[in-house]
Amino acid sequence: MSTTFAEETTPPSDSSAQDNMGLWGHPSGLTTLFFTELWERFSYYGMRAILMLYMVAALADGGMGLDTRTAATIYGVYTSSVYVTSIPGGLIADKLLGAKLSILIGGSIIALGHFTLAIHSQIAFYGGLILIILGTGLLKPNISTLLGSLYSADDDRRDGGFSIFYMGINIGAALSPLVCGYLAQSEQFKAFIAGYGFKPSDSWHFGFAAAGVGMIIGLAHFLFQYKRLGSKGARPLGAKAAASPDAGSASAPVKEAKIPLTKQEWSRLGAIAILFCFAAFFWAVYEQDGSSLNLFADRLTDCSFFGWKFPSSWFQTLPAVYCIILAPTFSLLWIKLGHRQPSSPAKFAIGLALLGAGIAVMVPASLLAAQGKVGPYWLVFSYLLQVLGEMCLSPVGLSTVTKLAPARFASSTMGMWMLATACGNFLAGYLAGFFNENSTTTLITMFGFMGGFLFLAAAILWSLTPLVRKLMSGIR
Repeated sequence: MSTTFAEETTPPSDSSAQDNMGLWGHPSGLTTLFFTELWERFSYYGMRAILMLYMVAALADGGMGLDTRTAATIYGVYTSSVYVTSIPGGLIADKLLGAKLSILIGGSIIALGHFTLAIHSQIAFYGGLILIILGTGLLKPNISTLLGSLYSADDDRRDGGFSIFYMGINIGAALSPLVCGYLAQSEQFKAFIAGYGFKPSDSWHFGFAAAGVGMIIGLAHFLFQYKRLGSKGARPLGAKAAASPDAGSASAPVKEAKIPLTKQEWSRLGAIAILFCFAAFFWAVYEQDGSSLNLFADRLTDCSFFGWKFPSSWFQTLPAVYCIILAPTFSLLWIKLGHRQPSSPAKFAIGLALLGAGIAVMVPASLLAAQGKVGPYWLVFSYLLQVLGEMCLSPVGLSTVTKLAPARFASSTMGMWMLATACGNFLAGYLAGFFNENSTTTLITMFGFMGGFLFLAAAILWSLTPLVRKLMSGIR
């Protein structure tokens, strides 16, 4: 196998290893990407928190009136497509636009998609989802790749940097369900807009519009701190030459080289492939947050705290809050352990086991739900265990791919890595389609199967850890 590439305008430099002017002694570019991703995730998770609930809500309540299986299928196709488009998004950045320009264009399309969802029509609903899918495909893989380029391959700060970046993701994800969920579901806001001549059932679309505002803020921040990134993520030299007036001159073609993958690169790609499979299993269960667990919160959970009722979508802020608390802790832990920290595949196995325990908590919760709505603490504890697992797998996975991927198509490899999340999201939608609040047996079987499968997957990966480490060729 071979690949064609053109060198970037400025050759890579290892000076970033000495750059400690950013957050907590990390490269200064981390600050730029931290806040940009924060607002992009605000837009995504704000919409995600209410999407499933909007689709299953009755027409009289402003929803789409879909049955659970149909809504779960649409949810799964949408969330998986967001990551499938990361593959062409990575290729476009590698070959044509560069990471920085791809982030700008992608973010603009995302914002347009959210504002399209604010229009009350079925055509606008599906059109808005398509726009968000396309925009996220351009932005998502390239912002992670751009972050990885700030560190040298042997920089012990790398995993810690990705954990901090992950904290930014989750600050946005924590705030957005509170804002978008309140606008979409609260009786207070419905009464407020009714006073201005809107129908109370239009509240859903105010929630979608708020997500678009978040993306606009993220784009403004990225432009404001653009210079912090220097030459990182610049357009490839070949793309610049092709766009210039002299690009068509036969006397000055852009020089490209076809370089076959080395044995070491093939080996490292093999390690990525193994981790890819287990990451897909992880996301198939983790993404129940926005689907089956969201429905469990809405239909089977007492959404009140000392008599104060809150929107069911507010449970969606819990995983993000836990991440905000735990991300710096894990970042410091990995830095403290240095070369003594567990290897990436070992961290993956631990993450799978913790997520399995988190979803298994919903088995006794489902038993109790047969007698009436359960207390909110079941979801509170379930989400805690799930996020502990997430901290061991998701930021570590992003960091590992940036270390193992051949440098000449780093964004493309990151796009392929995002396909694991896409596969997991699609499977998550399928599994959520079995949710039936009227059948305790179905709920116990569904949650029990997920938990048992993840425990088995964790055991298998733990036994494969020596093989994966060997394939990683010296990279932990």
